[in-house]
Amino acid sequence: MDSAVPYLMARGDGTAAGQILGVVTGLADAVDWLYGHWYLLALAIAVCWGAGEQVVRRLAAKASAERMALELVPGRHFDPSLEEIFRRGVQLARASTAMPWWAPRRAKTVQIRLRADGSTPLRYRIEGPAGAQRLLSITPFGPDVAVSPARPIADKPREHTVRAEFILRGKLVAPLREVPLEPDPLQPLVDAVSDLRAELGDLAEIRLDIQRAPKWALRARRLQLMGAARRAERREAQRSARWLRQDASGVEDSLTWQLQQLLGSRSGGIGSGRRLVMPPVPRRVDPAEALGKLADDDHLVRVQLLVMCASNIEGRAQARLAQLQAAFDVFGGQARWAMRGWRLGPWRIGADHWPTRGAFERRWLLGHCQPPRANWVRLDELVGLLKPPTVHCRVPLLAGDLPTFEFGDPALLLQGIYRTPDGRSRLVATHAAETLFEVGVGKAGGGKTERALAQAIGWAHAGGGLMFLDPHGDSWPRAVPFLAHDHLMERIALVDLNAHGPTARLSSWNPIGMHQGQVAHEVVESTADACAAALGWDDATAPRALAILTAALTVLVAVNEAACRAGRPKDQATIFQVRAMLTDDSFRNAALAAVENRLDEETRSWWDTTFPALPADAYGVVLNPIARLAANPVTRAFLGQPDGVYNIRTSMDERMIVWVCPGGNGPTDRLLTALLARDLLRAVRSRRDTAPDRRVPFRAYFDELITLTGAAPETIASMFEDFRKYKCQVHGMTQLLSRLPGPVRQSLLQNASTLASTAGSRSAIAPITAEWGDTPGPDVVATLKRFDHYMSLTVDGRRIGPAQITGPHLDDVFAGIARPHQAASLERTARATAQTAPLAQLTAQATAQHGRVEAFLTELAPAKANSGVKPPVSLQKKKEYS
Repeated sequence: MDSAVPYLMARGDGTAAGQILGVVTGLADAVDWLYGHWYLLALAIAVCWGAGEQVVRRLAAKASAERMALELVPGRHFDPSLEEIFRRGVQLARASTAMPWWAPRRAKTVQIRLRADGSTPLRYRIEGPAGAQRLLSITPFGPDVAVSPARPIADKPREHTVRAEFILRGKLVAPLREVPLEPDPLQPLVDAVSDLRAELGDLAEIRLDIQRAPKWALRARRLQLMGAARRAERREAQRSARWLRQDASGVEDSLTWQLQQLLGSRSGGIGSGRRLVMPPVPRRVDPAEALGKLADDDHLVRVQLLVMCASNIEGRAQARLAQLQAAFDVFGGQARWAMRGWRLGPWRIGADHWPTRGAFERRWLLGHCQPPRANWVRLDELVGLLKPPTVHCRVPLLAGDLPTFEFGDPALLLQGIYRTPDGRSRLVATHAAETLFEVGVGKAGGGKTERALAQAIGWAHAGGGLMFLDPHGDSWPRAVPFLAHDHLMERIALVDLNAHGPTARLSSWNPIGMHQGQVAHEVVESTADACAAALGWDDATAPRALAILTAALTVLVAVNEAACRAGRPKDQATIFQVRAMLTDDSFRNAALAAVENRLDEETRSWWDTTFPALPADAYGVVLNPIARLAANPVTRAFLGQPDGVYNIRTSMDERMIVWVCPGGNGPTDRLLTALLARDLLRAVRSRRDTAPDRRVPFRAYFDELITLTGAAPETIASMFEDFRKYKCQVHGMTQLLSRLPGPVRQSLLQNASTLASTAGSRSAIAPITAEWGDTPGPDVVATLKRFDHYMSLTVDGRRIGPAQITGPHLDDVFAGIARPHQAASLERTARATAQTAPLAQLTAQATAQHGRVEAFLTELAPAKANSGVKPPVSLQKKKEYS
């Protein structure tokens, strides 16, 4: 240096040399000063970093304030393909960049929120930049997923909250396990929150943030991985060389090797001297092997996985977090999800503790994404989380999905017992207003009738009116102990036609009676249609029989109307007077003369012109079924009373509980059942005279639909089609859906609010499971235990299930309201309400009724003659024919 100065000065460069020397000296002094005052440098760096961080946070918060949220609700048959899910992932990655240029990277994210709070099994939301709303609203899933703007969620504070952040552990460049789409990858998460209880404040939420990977960060990560791989390879080579030298030294020190060296040196052969050890050369690092999934840029994203669980009960939030941690283990392979933090004995330091809790809360509230550097994944690793639950996901029923039954609540209708995944049981119900029609299918003894009885008894105690039509009558003694309450007895009437023997007692009904205020043409139509349905008549096969019966009923109903106007309801004709109307000239002429002014011109013309031309054998097809009714003492006594008590329209309006047991399934019984069914249809349709908001709800339970529809198929089908308009709901039970007539079966399945099936043969159950898309299939339903049902229900306008629900057993569900000691009192009261009388007495009255009617017509006809009314033409023509 000293020798160079004169040289520079000699050349005239002394000034420049002095400047350089001064700069070097100043730098040395500055470094020395900073070394002595290092804390000032650290403070300046900290201040600059803090100021920069505050600016970034403010900008990120401002950008996050302009976010949108969408809620995705999948349809029941949502079954996307891998390609559709992958395309959705590409949309999410692209949408994460739809932010202003000044927005920090932590705000450039799209968030998937999976939330369970007891209202739904798992709500699926997407939150992201407002500029990406149009992109995210149109999904590759098509109409199978309903996308709608989501409302902000305001959570009430819970007493206990736990937080966790999940990061990738294991071989970080290896992909997560490829989870198949069937069963749904979300199933473990759904199962983890299936026992969540909203009344306890339980809450579980998972947030997955997706962020496009910055190129510089990816390059830095690759350099880091390649450097680590090379260092690992060098260490491996050094370790191999060390072990090789140790092995060689051990061989040389052995006695065998030394003897070989001595022998070899004497013979002068090869092998004398020491061995030459060649150390292994480090293997070349393969970038594809070292970088793994980070080797390519395509569809690579960074993710942040945050979880929060809360509850008002201590310990439930921690248990929920452990369940979710186990659920995420399903995605684990060489790489796996693990909670971030440290464990010190029984304590775990993580997102719930300082110093990471503040950062967790900020990211949770603002939706910022600051993932660990290890959280690099490809979109195809996230397919299980990029879509809502599919058709392959078993979704549990929560309290918000299916209401809990409360005894005495008229707004709820009991359906059965649902057992939650945690083993709890609760009585579930549907809303009575939207449970319009129900169908129960299954083998005998499977619990169909027991469930219907429990539902009917619950409805009765809630103040509702109902009709239970049971051909065999077994349901009545089963229900009596649970209906034997003082506040119910006055509303219960029993119409039991299974009574036989000297002590038998029956109620009464006149299908064509007019003393209860019926409309004449409705009564005629109802009775004629009932006979036609039971006997298989129609306008193509039996037009003449229909015309004859209708004309005879028209006249008899007019006679009954005249008797009621005269204040003599006990002189009304019954259906058995149809025979006299067709075969007894004097009776017919008297009837026509008595009601001529009540008949329209067309009816009078038919009796005057058409009837006289009919051959004598034309009446047989009409008279035969009536003769069968008359030959049976029970039906003759029941239908032969002029002022019968049975009135289903009044029962509807007064919320009565009517038990009707027609008895048997022979031809005569089918005809009687058809009359009752058609009268019910007429009565319900007659409610058109009442304003819709004043119509009292009424429920009709039909046990043994096969027997009932065999008598009146078109009538039952019309019930399932029309009754909803008049606030009358029908519940039908049958062993075999396939044995029901086609119109009935189609109306049942089309309009059913509830479809239920117990165990049975595979072929018998298949029509029901086909309505569910064979999920579950008939093989599963066929093996159900007794009283267990699979059923689909309608709640709040949407279908719930099919879910496995145990049918209620009366002795268990309603054990507290059983009054067996009052059963006899209820029996007497129910028969008294139905105004039953001894069978012999009713039979005698039915036999004598023809004479009463004739006497009334005799009195009425002269009155007509004295009033100047001309006798009908049919009288004159009948005289000519005679």
